[in-house]
Amino acid sequence: MKSKEFFGKFLSRYLWGNLIAMGIVVVLLCIGVKYGLDVYTKHGEAVVVPQLNGMDSEKAKELLVRNGLKVIVSDSGYNKRMPAGCVLMQTPNAGMRVKMGRTIFLTINSPNSPTATIPDLIDNSSAREAEAKLKAMGFKMLSPRMVEGEKDWVYGITANGSILRCGDKLPVGTALTLMVGNGSYSDAEDVDIDYSEPDMDDSTGDVDDFQAVDGNGMEVIVE
Repeated sequence: MKSKEFFGKFLSRYLWGNLIAMGIVVVLLCIGVKYGLDVYTKHGEAVVVPQLNGMDSEKAKELLVRNGLKVIVSDSGYNKRMPAGCVLMQTPNAGMRVKMGRTIFLTINSPNSPTATIPDLIDNSSAREAEAKLKAMGFKMLSPRMVEGEKDWVYGITANGSILRCGDKLPVGTALTLMVGNGSYSDAEDVDIDYSEPDMDDSTGDVDDFQAVDGNGMEVIVE
């Protein structure tokens, strides 16, 4: 092939037309991908998360749906100062900008106080240890009631005048009273000793006869 023919094909309209067409296709693909991703990811469509804490859970759900958001109740808690069924916590927090369709997770206030089980503390713990453990479980501690016994040792737990046992379940926040030893003891009780006098002859007052054997095997009668 001569050089003139080679450069003639390279400069042909057919070749340049194909190259220009391919360039246009590539540009269109890039533009399509860019705007297609924006549409798919809803670029620029942000929603401000509303303040939901303290709001009734049903009204909170309606508000989120109207704003193009999804909602899931993920957990429950208990706050006696707030009405049952209201929102205690939300994730993401209020004021954050999120994309439409984002899921908002809610924690709802339970209508019932959670319960806790009285641990094995009675006659098995010091007053300080028992009080710390019960407070950590959410119970309210009243002034201890002092009883006779080893100082600072727990001998019982009461609530509203009732004596509790290990394993009893009570609402968290119940006021408890520890029965704690004051270090004093009552007088020791008299000990009865079962002592029997030897049998005596009623007429003489002597001890009953008995037999003994001497070293020679002779039987000796002693009166």
